[in-house]
Amino acid sequence: MNKLTERFFEAPTGVFTLADSTVAIDGSDFSRHGLIKRAIASGEILNIRRGLYCLAPKYQKKPVSIYSLVQRIYGPSYISLEMALNYHGWIPEAVYTCTCVSYRNAKEFKTPLGIFSYKHVPQRTFYFGVERCEDENGNVFFMASPAKSLADYLYIHRLNWVGMNEVEKSMRIDVQDLMSVKPQELSSLIENYKNGRVKRFLTSWLEDLIK
Repeated sequence: MNKLTERFFEAPTGVFTLADSTVAIDGSDFSRHGLIKRAIASGEILNIRRGLYCLAPKYQKKPVSIYSLVQRIYGPSYISLEMALNYHGWIPEAVYTCTCVSYRNAKEFKTPLGIFSYKHVPQRTFYFGVERCEDENGNVFFMASPAKSLADYLYIHRLNWVGMNEVEKSMRIDVQDLMSVKPQELSSLIENYKNGRVKRFLTSWLEDLIK
């Protein structure tokens, strides 16, 4: 086993950066780069993006969470859109791209662990409606609520939905799930988004809820 692999095998997670390797491994930058290149070549570690790595699955003490990589690959960001709707059980279809919203410009990363797609959505408070979650292995990630995920989805895809009926038809989301959202959350989301289409959709949804 590569010296670098041995060092991070004992770490709490199997994810590390180039800066982490500088702290963990003595020697020159040249020698550390050599260790990283050899560990990648031997299949002991995976290169997620420039400067970010994780142990290959067979060397992981605990599975690396795709969700927890979102912020480390490109942040500030949170999981939203189809991935978040699937996480909350609102859509049944499998989602093969990790769909996210970033404070920065839109970007996509193709990694050994999957595709991470980041979109920019203008809003007043970036993390409003986003929950800090932690899984059973101690991995931390940021997940948008279903309502916020739908608002982000509508903005990105330039849709002109009006109320719950169109969402139900377009995405096959159960109307009972749509009815479960609290009016206070929709009211706050209306204030949070700047886009007129998003505000009209959320307002129509709110009106359907309180009829």
